Amino acid sequence: MLREVLEWLAIRPEGFYLDATTGTGGHLLEIARRLTTGRVYGIDRDPQALAIAQERVNDLKDKVTLVKASFSEIGEVARQQQMPPLDGVLADLGVSTLELDTPERGFSFRYAAPLDMRMDPEQALTADEIVNHWPERLLADLLYQKAEERDSRRIAKAIVRARPIRDTAHLATSVAGARKARGRQRLHPATKTFLALRIAVNREEEELEQFLSRAPATISPGGRWVMLSYHSLEDRRVKHAFQRLAREGQFEILTKKIIEPTLDEIRDNPRARSAKMRVAQKLEAAAA
Repeated sequence: MLREVLEWLAIRPEGFYLDATTGTGGHLLEIARRLTTGRVYGIDRDPQALAIAQERVNDLKDKVTLVKASFSEIGEVARQQQMPPLDGVLADLGVSTLELDTPERGFSFRYAAPLDMRMDPEQALTADEIVNHWPERLLADLLYQKAEERDSRRIAKAIVRARPIRDTAHLATSVAGARKARGRQRLHPATKTFLALRIAVNREEEELEQFLSRAPATISPGGRWVMLSYHSLEDRRVKHAFQRLAREGQFEILTKKIIEPTLDEIRDNPRARSAKMRVAQKLEAAAA
């Protein structure tokens, strides 16, 4: 949703912007191209993605600052980099294409790969620890609470019975055999299990809550805040945060209805099909 993101950010050439989930730098690069005296900051916890982003923006490096950090650390990064109040903040949630398409990262069930799923390879917890060592009850609760998997108990029982789970392909097969058939299946049977594991490994819910509570203080009056989410639990958190800020008189919600990708974009990029974009603007009367 690059076109929509750029449109709703309403980029000013002299403005200051933050891409809080830089990834390989697609959004960041296009923001930088629209700046003259302004600057765009990019943060991400994946060093592999940041290295690619650095290469992509090399010709515009005088307008770009990249920092390895989680977006939950937005306050600390703003202080360390002495960022001015920001005219726009973007967060494109979820897993990146790079992570999905790098087999050894273990994010996808399309490959027989290690049970890893860490966005930051320096952290300790991996999917292998959860899959092969967590008690069945905790595993079932995780699948239900993080991904709304209706067959969570059947899947947890099947995983425990199949231990040790060797790799992502072994896990996907074990999950598929445990799920009940419910008509025509649009998604792979292991989709929600992999989603729940990824969320748990990377503490995505906790990271998002911290970001939603800390980001408003970094935005200037009149500044835009663009959020892209990809599953219902994620979008719900964004929606509620925006509604609370609107009730408190700090922000105005600009997207009365969520913005979704066009049919053309979904055809060109099927992974965009579940994207939901919400945009809020800090009120001029709100404290910076």
